[in-house]
Amino acid sequence: MFRYFGFGSNMNITALRAKGVEPLASRRAVLHGWRLRFNVEHFFRHEGGVANIERTDAPGDRVLGVLHDCPDAALAPLDATEAYGHGYDRVMIDVESEGERIPALVYVGMPGFLNNNCLPSPRYRNILVQGAHESGIDSAYVKYLMEHPVHQVEEYPPFVRPEGDHPWFSARSLAGRPLYTALYGEVFDMSVARPRHEYLKGFFGGRDMTLFHLKRLDTSDGTETMEAIRHGRLNEAQRRYLNAYLNEYAREYRYVGRFDYDET
Repeated sequence: MFRYFGFGSNMNITALRAKGVEPLASRRAVLHGWRLRFNVEHFFRHEGGVANIERTDAPGDRVLGVLHDCPDAALAPLDATEAYGHGYDRVMIDVESEGERIPALVYVGMPGFLNNNCLPSPRYRNILVQGAHESGIDSAYVKYLMEHPVHQVEEYPPFVRPEGDHPWFSARSLAGRPLYTALYGEVFDMSVARPRHEYLKGFFGGRDMTLFHLKRLDTSDGTETMEAIRHGRLNEAQRRYLNAYLNEYAREYRYVGRFDYDET
């Protein structure tokens, strides 16, 4: 078992479970002498910045969050979804919980990913607010999160695949193309991606990422399924969210084909 301090989206238990982590227990905690920032630049431009912490050693500065007791098997999915060694480093820091100082793992943004002009997306901020509220974190801190400025997300046009005949891929054939990734019925080649996306080649490559993204929507309750995707049972917010990512995938990668959810 290890202890992990979540101060961003991982305060939210639904978001944490979407990353494959089921904590054994969770409780409120405080990190003194640090401050919350949103200056870790997201891989995709429309998502703005995600949470980070910076040490100040100022006595009044603090970051509120949730201390999770996690099984050892949870470390690998946490490292993967937090882009350990690429966007975030993993360090051990003492936090305070129930009057006790407890060493805990914390993910801290790496210099190459920091951009102090970033703001969180409305989606991301909502997840933090939900998590902080449901965890019983101080109401003044929840109010601070609710009032934090957000990144202005552009309105995306409906995604239109390029003209021409495009091949179809199944889950099996996609798995054989480690630099191809699928989203909402479309397939993209990541080999042309900018260096910032090098990490995602290993994380997205050979996989359909539709369910991954849906479970990170701020309205997610964790019950989304591949069956719902396969049969088109998505609501307007989900379709709009996936459409934004389709536009971003097309901006970052090269379109190469269609994905068949019925063929394995």
